[in-house]
Amino acid sequence: MEETYGERLQKVLARAGIGSRRVCDELIEEGRVTVNGEIARLGQRVDVESDRISVDSVPVGVLPGLVHYLVNKPAGVVVTASDPEGRPTILDLVPPDPRVFSVGRLDFATEGLIILTNDGELSQLLTHPSHGVEKEYLAQVRGEVTPSAIRALREGVEIEPGVTTQPAKVANVGDNVLKIVIHEGKNRQVRRMCEAVSLQVTRLVRTRIGSISDSQLAPGSFRHLTQDEVRTLSEVAVRTTSRLLGR
Repeated sequence: MEETYGERLQKVLARAGIGSRRVCDELIEEGRVTVNGEIARLGQRVDVESDRISVDSVPVGVLPGLVHYLVNKPAGVVVTASDPEGRPTILDLVPPDPRVFSVGRLDFATEGLIILTNDGELSQLLTHPSHGVEKEYLAQVRGEVTPSAIRALREGVEIEPGVTTQPAKVANVGDNVLKIVIHEGKNRQVRRMCEAVSLQVTRLVRTRIGSISDSQLAPGSFRHLTQDEVRTLSEVAVRTTSRLLGR
């Protein structure tokens, strides 16, 4: 019996920016699309509210009305929905509708890129520890940046009793500025890493999340991520997971 509920899968994929309906038909025919973990068939209908759709093992956000903002957070803004002290919040920097949430956190004094979205699928991919999406920071530090300090940061340092960071990419880019790339999300991690090697962070800016960077985005501003950027972020998260699991 022909399915009559939901929407045609190729229409849903096309609306999500995967490609034209013809391209989406080809992806389905090639067995590259799954619905709830099973290979999709041409003409299949799906419920965008409940069905989990992936292309080449990468989850696709298909709910109507999804938004993805890239925000350049200034210092002095809290990454919460509201603040009892009346300080400006990250939600003050984006439109009030639809309601969005932050993907991860930046502390009050830290600047730089953060993603706000109502896409729970993407948020899970970017924040779950198993996915290990890279975050790049520039840290202005006070203290002597020694070769041994950089080596320790690269190898992992103890930031509290029994808690050691995983290896990081660290480079001294001059004038007591370190470029630090991590794939964990521990609270105030970069600041605590530097403290562990006797360096005090005086300014911290996140410059990249996974594949996304934007040196032209002014502090306090936002822009929409493109559909290609959203898909690339998802692909990076899936590839990183596979690499960490040795697949």
